[in-house]
Amino acid sequence: MGEVVQMQFTTVDYVIFALLLVASAGIGLFYAFSGGRQRTTQEFLLADRSMSCLPVSLSLLATFQSAVAILGAPSEVYTYGTQYWFLGCSYFLGLLIPAHVFIPVFYRLRLSSAYEYLELRFNKTVRICGTVTFIFQMVIYMGVVLYAPALALNAVTGFDLWGAVLAMGLVCTLYTTLGGLKAVIWTDVFQTVVMFAGQLAVIVVGASQAGGIAEVWRKAVNGSRISGLDLNPNPLERHTFWTLGVGGVFLMLALYGVNQAQVQRYLSSRTEKEAVMSCYVVFPCQQLVLCLGCLMGLVMFARYGEDSPLDKGYVKTNDQMVLYFVMDVFRDLPGLPGLFVACLFSGALSTISSAFNSLATVTMEDLIKPHFPAMTEAKATLLSKGLALAYGLICLAMAYIASLMGSVLQAAFSIFGMVGGPLLGLFCLGMFFPWANATGAVVGLIAGLVMAFWIGIGSFVMRMSGSTPPLNTTAPPLFGNMTTAVMTTLVSSATAKPRPTGVEALYSLSYMWYSAHNSTTVVVVGLLVSLLTGPMKEKELTPGTVYPVLGKLLFFLPQRYREKLCCVSPLAHKPKAINTQPYQMAKKERNGAAYPKEEMIIEEKEREESQREKTEEGDEETGTAVPSCQLTAHTVQETAL
Repeated sequence: MGEVVQMQFTTVDYVIFALLLVASAGIGLFYAFSGGRQRTTQEFLLADRSMSCLPVSLSLLATFQSAVAILGAPSEVYTYGTQYWFLGCSYFLGLLIPAHVFIPVFYRLRLSSAYEYLELRFNKTVRICGTVTFIFQMVIYMGVVLYAPALALNAVTGFDLWGAVLAMGLVCTLYTTLGGLKAVIWTDVFQTVVMFAGQLAVIVVGASQAGGIAEVWRKAVNGSRISGLDLNPNPLERHTFWTLGVGGVFLMLALYGVNQAQVQRYLSSRTEKEAVMSCYVVFPCQQLVLCLGCLMGLVMFARYGEDSPLDKGYVKTNDQMVLYFVMDVFRDLPGLPGLFVACLFSGALSTISSAFNSLATVTMEDLIKPHFPAMTEAKATLLSKGLALAYGLICLAMAYIASLMGSVLQAAFSIFGMVGGPLLGLFCLGMFFPWANATGAVVGLIAGLVMAFWIGIGSFVMRMSGSTPPLNTTAPPLFGNMTTAVMTTLVSSATAKPRPTGVEALYSLSYMWYSAHNSTTVVVVGLLVSLLTGPMKEKELTPGTVYPVLGKLLFFLPQRYREKLCCVSPLAHKPKAINTQPYQMAKKERNGAAYPKEEMIIEEKEREESQREKTEEGDEETGTAVPSCQLTAHTVQETAL
């Protein structure tokens, strides 16, 4: 084993890296002092609902294409082959379902926080539980995603560790606090371009040094790195077509369907159609990102073969191996190492800034505003900026804690992944099952979290005790850094170890099934508890909070049976116009409809109240009840002055 090799940056590399930070900060300052100057919560948290399709889609892509993903995917392909590429099969359903199910529900309710939906559908308790779970998830992860790439950079290049951490953390906090969501989205666009440029530069130069793409492919085939279609249905297998293509759908839904960072981007779109189109645009971009990661892994194999820098002791972990490869390839090309490092840190910046903004939003909307309904718009905006700043400082503190964690660092990644599945299950329970009640939602969420931590911690303890088969010590291959950044699991069952049974089998579950398993637990437990404690009736539902999937699946049943099954509740109508005024928080009122709570047009509200009273009187006289599925008037009202 050799000693760890350190390569040095040139002045040009430092300049390119500094330009990335300056440009990112400049975009934030531009939006802080132009336009509406972030004077309203709508502008600061939702970009004034004015974003077009392209920047939103690139921001969606950048948010979950983190530095960990850029380092992890090539290492995975280098070590285990291209089986990981089949994850791309999950992108189709993983983006199609959010586009046509989650986006219409969230957008038509005119929300700002995804967790407002939980109060409209269930009650305030469920909303608070969801919000606290999300905050815990993001705070744990922020420090890790900031510290991990800086650590890898320091090990390979000698780049000052805490200098990189502080530079990233402070710049990110600056433009998120000053520029709001609009600055976050446009810096994501810029950072996406940098990420693509950095990865393409590595692939082009590395392939040319290896003798061309044809030679890279030939070496990969000879080295058994080109994987075929593995249809093994065993859920304990780390990567098969089923774990990647089916389990990956649930990971994508947790990322692109219900995660606040993504929901906030959908809600910032000018129209629902543009929000849906952003999902369609992300699809080819995700496929391109996946292909670039796989190609980089194959180019690495063409350069090193079976003699990896890790085996030779040049680096200590697989994460560092990609950086070592980049520095090795660009050894005689000053500036290009700096470009790749800018690419790497662009991934980290885009992820962290999204975390800051989404955390500020849910804290403001779910934990503060409900207790201070009379807060002025100016104070709410100032407080939102203060929250973004506070979370930026918390991120730096978490990075320091991550530096002390050592081997527990992987557990921090796991916590994020384990929480994503139960949150997905909670939203699916409310959106697809009209009879689910608030008690079932709370008990289901708790059951899902308990199951997630039981499997995750049990697997971690077993691995530490050495009672499981050999594990992949590489950071998990990350197509997106959120719910996939979980603890490593079994390598392929090609090992000679006996197949685990009983509880050991549960602990050995492939990490790609974590979201599916945990979200299913929430739904099953939630439905059982709801049926035992008294299921909700359709007239008790807030119109627009249930997606009529059951009504579509059971279309062949007579109307009266579908009404008894509570599956004829319609989706809210599309809003006719975009609200460009300072937004107000949606609230659940006694008639179950969601509408903004402050300074609406008083005459219109009184007219609707009068109309409702007349309707109720008419119903009492005729002795008939208006079925809730016909209450088209009770759709979400829009804020308009």
